[in-house]
Amino acid sequence: MTEQTAIRWDQDAEGIVTLTLDDPTQSVNTMNALYQASMKRTVERLTTERVSVKGVIITSGKKSFFAGGDLRLLSQATPADAQRLYDEVRELCLRLRALETLGVPVVAALNGTALGGGMEIAWACHRRIAIDDGTSEFGQPEVTLGLLPGGNGIVRTVRLFGIQKALVEVLLQGQRMKPAKAKSVGLIDELVPDRATLMAKAREWILANPGATQPWDRDGYKMPGGTPATPAFASMLPAFPANLRKQLKGANMPAPKLIMAAAVEGAGLDFDTASRIESRYFVELATGRVSKNMIKAFFFDLQKINSGASRPQPAAIPQWAPVKVGILGAGMMGRGIAYVTAMAGIDVVLKDVSEEQAEKGKGYARKLVDDAVAKGRMTRDKADAVLARITTTGAAADLAGCDMLIEAVFENRDLKAKVTAEAEAAAVPGVLMCSNTSTLPITSLAKASKAPPRFIGLHFFSPVDKMPLVEIIVGKETAPEALAQAFDYVLKIKKTPIVVNDSRGFFTSRVFGTFVGEGVSMLAEGYHPQSIEQAAAQNGSPVGPLAVCDEVSLELMRHVREQTKKDLAAEGKTYPSQPADALVDRMCDEFGRKGKAAGAGFYEYPAGEKKHLWPGLVEHFVKPEHATPDAAEFAEMKDRLLYITSIETIRCLEEGVLQSVADANIGSLMGIGAPPWTGGTLQYVNYVGPRAFVERARQLAARHGARFEPPKLLLDMAARGETFQ
Repeated sequence: MTEQTAIRWDQDAEGIVTLTLDDPTQSVNTMNALYQASMKRTVERLTTERVSVKGVIITSGKKSFFAGGDLRLLSQATPADAQRLYDEVRELCLRLRALETLGVPVVAALNGTALGGGMEIAWACHRRIAIDDGTSEFGQPEVTLGLLPGGNGIVRTVRLFGIQKALVEVLLQGQRMKPAKAKSVGLIDELVPDRATLMAKAREWILANPGATQPWDRDGYKMPGGTPATPAFASMLPAFPANLRKQLKGANMPAPKLIMAAAVEGAGLDFDTASRIESRYFVELATGRVSKNMIKAFFFDLQKINSGASRPQPAAIPQWAPVKVGILGAGMMGRGIAYVTAMAGIDVVLKDVSEEQAEKGKGYARKLVDDAVAKGRMTRDKADAVLARITTTGAAADLAGCDMLIEAVFENRDLKAKVTAEAEAAAVPGVLMCSNTSTLPITSLAKASKAPPRFIGLHFFSPVDKMPLVEIIVGKETAPEALAQAFDYVLKIKKTPIVVNDSRGFFTSRVFGTFVGEGVSMLAEGYHPQSIEQAAAQNGSPVGPLAVCDEVSLELMRHVREQTKKDLAAEGKTYPSQPADALVDRMCDEFGRKGKAAGAGFYEYPAGEKKHLWPGLVEHFVKPEHATPDAAEFAEMKDRLLYITSIETIRCLEEGVLQSVADANIGSLMGIGAPPWTGGTLQYVNYVGPRAFVERARQLAARHGARFEPPKLLLDMAARGETFQ
């Protein structure tokens, strides 16, 4: 029986061997056990038949070149697996090292995406040629999963580019580069238009370069920029960890630190020693818990969402794309939605109270495309085409022909009802009506629509062109077809959709509100504002709660609160007052500090200078006993910010607002700013352990209030020893 292999061998009359990576057991190539065994046999055969081999081309039989490491296996690795994993990584590294030192030219013919381990195979080749299809991606994104390159990606990029360029442009940001960008940085040597040219160019290069070797294997090689022993570089070196520490702000992110350590330590050593250092650091990360969190969220959860797990299935409802989208309101949100929609190739009618106001909104798109043209990221023709898709108007009649409408006006129920009725009357019958509300229940807003089953919520995040998430809110009467079409639209504009059921504040705004509210509550208790913001920063939150309040606007927060009070009163319910409410009122009424847009909030915004905390916060709110928290008190401040968001997320799951754990984790990471190392607000509970989380939550509840009481869903899971999956 023929032994199964993931690598096909073809040798032509000139002695050029083409190795085609094509795992028969899966749709993409990964560094699984079959690949490892196949590569071992292949390299051994190349070594044995070296006399007849004149060159090697490595390509792929898949649509992509190589996807990277087997994340399912890596996500299961524990400290007990460290030695086994180290041995496997060393085997991988040794085979790639044998390939590049075979003594014949080796070319990577990249027919598609090469990320992570796939890129490391390419680094071990003497030439990298790729098809310029505009969609393939290249790079070392391991840091975004809490890992570092394990196939000597650090060792080779440092020797190819030098320490600084390798760290800044390739390793620490984990950039996924399109072909043109990859070539400009140096990941790719040559771009070609198609597969036939790809293979022809690879053969041509092999025949023209029979003595090819890697730069670092040649006599007289010097590392670009110098090694840590080079005086000029050594004088710069102390700034590297200092800058990284500044960027991480104390967050629990071990991967960037170990990437830098492997790069710097290995730079002054021989290749093989540097390789072993990289392998040890890789194993440390792969068997740690932070990488488990990040792999689950940024690979498995994200893959589940983007594959359409929350969409009614295509068999029942076919894929859909709008022909013309009407956007009601050309303010901050509407103008951003217009831009991303036009960028996706969809015609847009941008309406405001006047054409002049709508034109101001279109000016935002004009600025973005003009900047892209100036930086060489877009051609002038494409920029003009994007702008041509956006028609501005002040008249509802110009919404004729729109099969999708997105209302993006101020958070006022009456205003939203007015523009909904006006727009639906002008658009095509059966138009998909969407509301970009952040807090108002969709079911109640749908009452203004003539077809509630065609009414749905689309909650975008600001700035729309940069924020990757859209929260889709399903009302009580929303039809499955409307959900499917909204889901398809979100994917079409290259955003990540999460689907939630209707409730006040939905999921993201509810959880976001607890984060902000807890920060303001700490200030009301007398904690120093700098300590509050620092606690969030050291957790890994991108922005502190007080700064976020200013961005959102304290006045808007108060408006939402008052609207909530009215809605609850109409339902015969009482608004549960929060510790932060009185402080927000005082900031607005007594001090006239309503947020960044008003020029003054928790922060000062001096013209042309960096913002800073308003000194009056210390004068009016800070109490001596909390002015300088000790280590235990500061640790509790950090816990409060993490625990309150996880607890509210669990409540959303318990109440049926959330439909899946994946939506919770990705929504919290991409929409709320949950620290990446946690893997999301529910994965953080898994990280702590449900039983330990319950115990700590009860301690916080005893000291700070019932809002920290663990929900029944969590208590039941902890009792059964279950985790969020």
